[in-house]
Amino acid sequence: MQPSPNPEFMRKAIALATENVRSGQGGPFGAVIAKDGVLIGEGINCVTRDNDPTAHAEVCAIRAACQALGVFSLQGCEIYTSCEPCPMCLAAIYWARIDRIWFGNTSADAARIAFDDAFLYRELALPLPKRTISASMFLREHAWESFQLWLDIPNKKLY
Repeated sequence: MQPSPNPEFMRKAIALATENVRSGQGGPFGAVIAKDGVLIGEGINCVTRDNDPTAHAEVCAIRAACQALGVFSLQGCEIYTSCEPCPMCLAAIYWARIDRIWFGNTSADAARIAFDDAFLYRELALPLPKRTISASMFLREHAWESFQLWLDIPNKKLY
């Protein structure tokens, strides 16, 4: 059976986005995370306020929820976000193991107001030499040392 969204949680995410614009704090994005019907974390877009390009609403909500629960996995949680997540936020949601995403506006809606992430999807599909930002492997033999140390730890905490 398909889970039903909680309209109050979506309204909260949208209200956070709206207030963020009204207050002049940042972009029109808000997100909340819920577990078992309880709000456990919220976030707003703080990119310009904090001079942090990773401070998107979803990432901030994930950080708050993880802190509130004292965990790095948000399995069993849902995220409500005022807009369809960008590639960075989508990756963070997957890394956090969130079970479900509910969103208001679409990425096409965001593009209409100059928040267009379509180029990121195009870039990710390109081979490394064709991407806009140059990326090259360097000192791999030295970099492997930290990976080998990780492999050698018998009771590491996997994530």
